[in-house]
Amino acid sequence: MEKQIEKHLKLLIERYPTLMSCREDIIKAYEILEKCFAEGHKLLIAGNGGSCADAEHIVGELMKGFKLPRKSSEVFAEKLAAIDPVRGAELAEKLQGGLPAIALNDHQGLNTAFINDVENGGLLMYAQQVNGYGRAGDVFLGISTSGNSKNVMCAAVVAKAKGMKVLGLTGAKGGELAKIADAAIRVPETETYMIQELHLPVYHALCLMLEKKFFG
Repeated sequence: MEKQIEKHLKLLIERYPTLMSCREDIIKAYEILEKCFAEGHKLLIAGNGGSCADAEHIVGELMKGFKLPRKSSEVFAEKLAAIDPVRGAELAEKLQGGLPAIALNDHQGLNTAFINDVENGGLLMYAQQVNGYGRAGDVFLGISTSGNSKNVMCAAVVAKAKGMKVLGLTGAKGGELAKIADAAIRVPETETYMIQELHLPVYHALCLMLEKKFFG
């Protein structure tokens, strides 16, 4: 791992020593994500409750600048200006580079339609989106404190069938999600809110590492 990326992992563990037990799994998850984005693929994320909010949070850190400015390349700026000299200049100045990520809870029209039309649609709505969005080479990140969230597990099964990699962000027990995942980060807590308190610094570190790799 590159030194500038390694430093974010080192800082994470210095601040949260209990996460030393997750170090190798965090590295494995990072490597899967790096390969995904380097090859032009995307990340799909799903969770419930607080984990649903975490999914949106992760998308926010990946799809725009987190710590770095992520300025447009000269080539892209020239293309924008060639299409519209006025708007193109502003777009080139203000747009930020993004790593493609989608939180599956954010599509209320689709999700409510599926829940209304399909028996057990509430359990399958994330799976339906993975079926529609997912392509081989993409990554599905399931966030579940228990590791047993039924709708997240359905989505994980579909992701594997589509040829996607599956990542899990869980508590210490890992649950079913840890068994199916290509990499599972099991933070060493069993109480829901304590698990969630450790999920945030883990995914912040992953986002910082990815940003440094692709925009540093």
